[in-house]
Amino acid sequence: MIKLGVVYVLVGLMFAAFALLSATDAANPKRFGNAAFWGLVALSFLAGDRLGDLGNGVLVLGLALIAGFGLLGRGQPQTTSPEARRALAQRFGEKLFVPALTLPVVLVFGILVLKPLQVAGQPLLDPKQATLISLALAALIAVGVALILLRQPLISPLQEGRRLMDTVGWAALLPQALAALGVVFALAGVGKVIGDLVTHWLPMDTRAAAVAVYCLGMAGFTMIMGNAFAAFPVLTVGVGLPILIRRFGGDPAAVAALGMLSGFCGTLMTPLAANFNLVPPALLELTDRYAVIKAQVPTALLLLIANMVLMYVLAFH
Repeated sequence: MIKLGVVYVLVGLMFAAFALLSATDAANPKRFGNAAFWGLVALSFLAGDRLGDLGNGVLVLGLALIAGFGLLGRGQPQTTSPEARRALAQRFGEKLFVPALTLPVVLVFGILVLKPLQVAGQPLLDPKQATLISLALAALIAVGVALILLRQPLISPLQEGRRLMDTVGWAALLPQALAALGVVFALAGVGKVIGDLVTHWLPMDTRAAAVAVYCLGMAGFTMIMGNAFAAFPVLTVGVGLPILIRRFGGDPAAVAALGMLSGFCGTLMTPLAANFNLVPPALLELTDRYAVIKAQVPTALLLLIANMVLMYVLAFH
């Protein structure tokens, strides 16, 4: 049976390659900082389960120190120039979409065909992780298709990946870190504390008030945490489960789904969701680093109101 550990190994090897290429990039004055950072990320994927809690904690502190002291720089990978890319675009035209379209095709194939497939009475893919394993397989096949189609060197995907990671920097790890922080908060009982504070200070005698508190709380806490997955366990344990579901009899699926959507509205309005809101302006070299957030705020507020209305109408029988 192919399990998720195979994906961890592939990702770890990729980051290890980034570290090695960074260390040999003489054009980057901070190349050893980049090499150390991506090397630690590679170690977390390759041997994180063997390091133990203390080892992983030290690893995370190392990542924070490297990023916090500004030891990361942007390398100069040996990739195609902008002029060469324009020439390739004109040469291949719409064929450039073939690798991108390969991803969903292989992903669907993995879920519909490979997931139920059994070998010697055992599932070929771990049923619980079949989607992620299929996604990794799709990425590998798409890269192979791109290499064959564009006739690029084998090293080019790693160089381009390193260029993207150097551009994004530490923000590439922010979703995982914030999601882990949400789990820590939930285990520490932060959700119960917030629930007690909310019920003590805010009147939630009506269903409408409880819906508003939960949805607004999801959006607000997501803005603080930078990730709806981090806010969800805290607000759901504190407000969603005890009040909306148990007291008012809400449908757990509808409450949870619309609660997450409310959290995503907060994601659109916070710079702490750096991978969504700060990285795009950096990649596009916009003068206003908050341009994306400013453009998204009106839509986010309208969607938040819509989510509250939908929860009030659909989540209760």
